Amino acid sequence: MIFAFDFLKVGPFYWNKRNMKENKIAIFNPAQVGRAGEDIALQIEAAIVDGKIAPGRRLPSERELQSQFHTGRGVIREALGALKQKGLIEIRKGAKGGAFVKQIEMRHVSESLALFLKQRAINPYYLIEVRESVDRTITTLAIARGADEEKEQLVAGAQRLLEELQKPEPDMVSVFEMDRDLNLLFAQMTQNPVFEWIMRAMQSGLGSHDHALYTNPEYRERTAANWLNTATGIAEGEPLRALSVIGYHYVMLRNCLESESDSPQELAGEFPEAKTQNNRF
Repeated sequence: MIFAFDFLKVGPFYWNKRNMKENKIAIFNPAQVGRAGEDIALQIEAAIVDGKIAPGRRLPSERELQSQFHTGRGVIREALGALKQKGLIEIRKGAKGGAFVKQIEMRHVSESLALFLKQRAINPYYLIEVRESVDRTITTLAIARGADEEKEQLVAGAQRLLEELQKPEPDMVSVFEMDRDLNLLFAQMTQNPVFEWIMRAMQSGLGSHDHALYTNPEYRERTAANWLNTATGIAEGEPLRALSVIGYHYVMLRNCLESESDSPQELAGEFPEAKTQNNRF
């Protein structure tokens, strides 16, 4: 038998205290009429982002969600499908199944950015401009905040990259991995996790353009030497030197892409300052 004192008022709801012991407090409001699916998805997303439902925890059952949102099963499933597509939840089957909150991983963000850039066919000059701007900021912070050990690692890593590319037949898989590790260490030296996330995403989205420098015999050794000069400028606390060398890296990248393009003018497209930037150094 259930008595009145078995219930507790939570917002507009009366929630069974027995369910509260299972951490099933109602945290949602009735869905808005006319846009119920969208509203439900937004409410659940907000609860996840705000930490009210932690990664790894199961959402209330479909029946409980129907009760909280005052809507039918079809609308609930529509909302859960949208959240699954966003990568916020995963649906598990079986007796202990249900909708569980996922931990959002940087890998998924990077892959999504890379796919978005490829699908939209973004002009390489725009991507290069963004990357160069980020690198310049990271350089300044890396000089100011990077530990001496990190600076030594950056120089040593750049030296290994140069030595590999000076070989008659360099191992390009290793080259790409070394370049990626250098960029991630470079961002880590800022002591700002947001720059690390951005760098991981940009490595995924822009890696193919950077790789063009290493696969082109005319540019590969110069690119590695430029990396070493950048690392040395950072390690020795010389921002003007490091920033100048970084600028030259992107001049080489633009020139390399143009030399490999059947139509350099088409590559530049609508980017207004492409030719001006190529003649900066």
